[in-house]
Amino acid sequence: MPAITAPAHADGDFFVDYEEKVFEDVQAKEGEKALITFHTVAFEGSIGLVNLLQAKRLKRKGYDTSILLYGPGVTLGIQRGFPKLGAEAFPGHLNFNNQIKGFLEEGGKVYACRFALQALYGHGEPALIPGITPISPLDVLDLMLIHRRDGAVILDTWTL
Repeated sequence: MPAITAPAHADGDFFVDYEEKVFEDVQAKEGEKALITFHTVAFEGSIGLVNLLQAKRLKRKGYDTSILLYGPGVTLGIQRGFPKLGAEAFPGHLNFNNQIKGFLEEGGKVYACRFALQALYGHGEPALIPGITPISPLDVLDLMLIHRRDGAVILDTWTL
């Protein structure tokens, strides 16, 4: 059997070239908008977290950025914690909450469908992370259409 002579990988090693950027660093032009929609269950996959990070990145690039939580997506906007709200039971337990709070602090807007919140998941508006704006289910489509009409960047997040 051939001997392995390469040294073992160690903390701090690089596996890929993190410095090379292939495409230009696009920044928003004045008045450009972005909308990220979430029709995904919290903790059911990585896409919810990944697109929350994308929302922050779009905001930092200068886009007037909004997040829409509808259907099971409202589960991303519910206050969490254990044994008390805001207490992290294990590392990463509050990743959605922390990303949404950070996005709001940076001036992003987050909307949650009242129908999904109450009728589907049994939560009232006080269960939402402070700063999230509850909206009528009739506003869900109009919010999407407004962004489409305005030529916004739109990322739709679906896992169901």
